[in-house]
Amino acid sequence: MDRNTVIAIVLSAIVIIAATTIQAVFFTPEIDQNAIDVQQTVETVENTAISSSTEASEAYGVLFKETGTEPALDKFHIENEVVDITFNPEGAVVDSVRLKEHKTDGQPSEFIFRDEDSVGAFMLYAGNDRTNPIDASFNYSVKELSVENGNITQVTFYRDFIDLETGKTFTISKIFAIPQNDEYMIQLVIDIKTSDGSAIPLSFNGYSYNLSFGPQVGPEFENLSSNYDYRRVGILRNDKGSKTNVKYDKNGVYTYIPEEADEYLDWMSLGGKYFVAIAIPETDGIIGAYSATNVTKDEGVSQENYIYLTREATSSSSVKDVYSYYLGPQSSSDLVKYDRAQDNIFGLSEHRLKKASDTSWLGWLETILKWCLTMIYKVIPNYGVAIIIMTIVIKLILHPLTKRSMESTAKMGALQPKINEIKEKFPDDPQAQNVAMAKLYKEENIKPMSSCWPMLIQFPILIAFYGLLNNNIDLRGAMFIPGWITDLSIPETIYTLPFNIPFLGNKIHLLPILYTISMIFSMKITQQGTSAAAGQAGMMNFMTYGMPIIFFFILYNAPSGLLVYWSAMNVISIGTQIYVNKKKGSQFKLEEAKKEADRIASKKKKRR
Repeated sequence: MDRNTVIAIVLSAIVIIAATTIQAVFFTPEIDQNAIDVQQTVETVENTAISSSTEASEAYGVLFKETGTEPALDKFHIENEVVDITFNPEGAVVDSVRLKEHKTDGQPSEFIFRDEDSVGAFMLYAGNDRTNPIDASFNYSVKELSVENGNITQVTFYRDFIDLETGKTFTISKIFAIPQNDEYMIQLVIDIKTSDGSAIPLSFNGYSYNLSFGPQVGPEFENLSSNYDYRRVGILRNDKGSKTNVKYDKNGVYTYIPEEADEYLDWMSLGGKYFVAIAIPETDGIIGAYSATNVTKDEGVSQENYIYLTREATSSSSVKDVYSYYLGPQSSSDLVKYDRAQDNIFGLSEHRLKKASDTSWLGWLETILKWCLTMIYKVIPNYGVAIIIMTIVIKLILHPLTKRSMESTAKMGALQPKINEIKEKFPDDPQAQNVAMAKLYKEENIKPMSSCWPMLIQFPILIAFYGLLNNNIDLRGAMFIPGWITDLSIPETIYTLPFNIPFLGNKIHLLPILYTISMIFSMKITQQGTSAAAGQAGMMNFMTYGMPIIFFFILYNAPSGLLVYWSAMNVISIGTQIYVNKKKGSQFKLEEAKKEADRIASKKKKRR
């Protein structure tokens, strides 16, 4: 390669890597016993009080303080067919949600990624505060209930507090309902009422309370600097047709206060590639604001993302608000259950949760491709093999579009001797070279730019397949080759260095290297004979070597499944182009020999 080509490759790689780094770094029915149609109480487990305390909490003591007996602090588990939930009476929160059907290292995946000292999920705060949790110890009871559509486990937390301004006693109850089937949806009732039935102003800074979810959605990660893993907060409002991802301010905070009646919140989500938490206020018109925070840390969970639903202020003797929370995979079959009341135990409908999935505008095409991939997997239960077979199928489907391009490439390769003659005839006249080559292409009915159109037509399929393999939850933990590619959803690693390589880290991945080699060979064989235009040698060298190197850095930390697809696509393209080159090259030589024989025969005939 010439000096300018080398400089172009290096500069392009630096620009791509820098841009990627900058982007990554900077940028219903109620469910309590009175509200639900209870057919039978199966079991009741009551938590017992063990000591007495009237000490005010430092966190919210300026507003109110807990009173009465101090409950026990033992954590406990409630589970159904798909989740195992750990409840913590300190703050009446959830410390852990383990997804039984989605494994990490052979164990159920942890849905809530948190440090030991992090605030648990479903913590309450007074008013719109986000820093001082109401983390008093709550009493609790556990009941198993039969309802119209099945069975639920109901966990009721309760604790008395004294309003320091009015001196009135009120009770905060948090009532959780967990289906005893295969649903990922739970419901939560926030019930606040006074002991004597008189009204108290539930207004702190203009709001009643803040209900949070966080600190992070799993699975566990070291950092989110890669483009192939992320955490995003999304919102679906009544006046919007699609989910909108929030944009944080410079302090990592997002806050929205609805101003119009038609701006009420349908739901707010916190999700990554595979799992999503969706908070749904079921009681209409109570959300006075909703917000999210994005905090990076040097230790522990490197990035925490909380979402908050803030209830508007009220003055009442009783407040009872219902929320639904979906805590599970971004799986269409699980999300669409809450569009029809008969499909879920809570009778929820028209929640449009499928919009929480991070799919592109080609989501419909991703769905088709996923169905095809699943069908292949049912026959051959190895997703790596299924991806390769699917790649072959796609190449066969696209072959009519690519055939003409490949034949044009083969024909230009066969014309290389004539192209060289033109270069030798006009060594110092690029314009004359281009004119002569254009004439040659016209005579041989070759259209060099025709190869671009098949690529444009293929592009939607390639993009959809990229999205499918990058986000398909079925690939989590899916093994392709034992001892090497053991999880198609993450990069494979053949060796870990004791030091970091700039832009790459300390893990050596073999698939990106194989992909880059295959791409270079694919580009070289595709460009055989296309060096005809004078002055374009540097650009062609850049396309042959520079682009693969750039993509090597971009795809270095890509999921293994995605690289298996791209590598297989390159290998198939190389094999197909070699076959077409050989076939069309021989055919072209025969045609040229026949033309030459016809010319000789014609000359002899004229002489006679």
